[in-house]
Amino acid sequence: MGEKKKFIRDSVYGDISLNKFEEQIMDMPQFQRLRRIKQLGLISLIYPGANHTRFEHSIGTMNLGSKLATELELSNDEIELIRISALLHDIGHGPFSHVSEGVLSVPHEELTKYVITKTSMRDLLEEKFNVNDIVDIVNGKGYLGPIVSGELDVDRMDYLLRDSHNTGVAYGVIDYERIISNLKLEDGLILNIKGVQAAEGALVSRYFMYPSVYQHHTTRIVNSMFRRSLRKIIDDGIINEKDIYKYDDNDIVSIFRNCDNKYANDIMNRLDNRKLLKRVKTIRLDNFKIPEKMYKIKADELRKAEKEISEDYNINEDYVFINIAAYPRFDEMKTQVDLDGKLYPLTEISNIISALSKARFNIPDISLYVPKDEKEKFEKFKLEQYLDLPEIDKEKFHGIHYDQIKLF
Repeated sequence: MGEKKKFIRDSVYGDISLNKFEEQIMDMPQFQRLRRIKQLGLISLIYPGANHTRFEHSIGTMNLGSKLATELELSNDEIELIRISALLHDIGHGPFSHVSEGVLSVPHEELTKYVITKTSMRDLLEEKFNVNDIVDIVNGKGYLGPIVSGELDVDRMDYLLRDSHNTGVAYGVIDYERIISNLKLEDGLILNIKGVQAAEGALVSRYFMYPSVYQHHTTRIVNSMFRRSLRKIIDDGIINEKDIYKYDDNDIVSIFRNCDNKYANDIMNRLDNRKLLKRVKTIRLDNFKIPEKMYKIKADELRKAEKEISEDYNINEDYVFINIAAYPRFDEMKTQVDLDGKLYPLTEISNIISALSKARFNIPDISLYVPKDEKEKFEKFKLEQYLDLPEIDKEKFHGIHYDQIKLF
């Protein structure tokens, strides 16, 4: 008789099977910690259902990795390697996932490598695998790497589906089965022309998930508040950032509430009671002639501007935040499409993707946040008096305005 498999009931895919070895890996404390790491950090303050964890996402990514590896007709050994790599791809994430990563000097991929190669997990993994092969796949390296970490990978597919499912935002519903059945593995993952429509749907979904969820203006301020507090307790030596992979969300919340840093105490109290800082000024990046220039503004320039604003408006500088939305990369647009034996970038095959590439700066903005009771002071505030902003594209504004007038 074959090995009896265990099944986990997943809210997105239904039953997901596990073999005995995978079950052993999941039972290790390093993996169980992921049950206590929220996938979307503090976004449950905006979407109350967003309480899903890295634990669920990791299992879902393994499930899709297994489906894709099987579709690609990989060997049984390769399928097992993909499954375990997908299962462990986020094992090094710090508390509240990407929120804490914005403060750390090391990316979560490096911490993942450390957990896989330097902790007790290595001993168990080496019973079946070369840990360096797992690390390479997690980092998108080698022949198999693009399956887990590439342009159209199973990690992205799962988080779009899962984040949409748990937030209730319908944009993330994608036809992952159609995408998977139309991928082949050569020098990276190549998409068959028949899968273009499904890939378009995935990219459009991701495009709309950014302003609705990942870069929602309230998401950005709660993340900023948390990060500034985390930076302070690291600088105070209350926690060592090299040990961040050992902490879970509850650990950090407890430290914020009970440590000697008054700022961290106050910010945690604000997050606990949803007393968030408010947006008082925002400029969409597509107002500028060259939006990309915004991302050349350095962190110390932003901090200097915050300090000057705090002095001019008599506000504690730690409660003034200038936030620029994350750069809209959309790497999936680089995916190669097979059309009659020739490869073309997805942007050349699809007018929709080409349009998204041009429209990516329609959504991001730069915003100023201050405490709610200070809002009235900023009615006539001009951000350009504190930062060297790119040149405004006045013609673009008038062109858009004229087109809108014609609709009426």
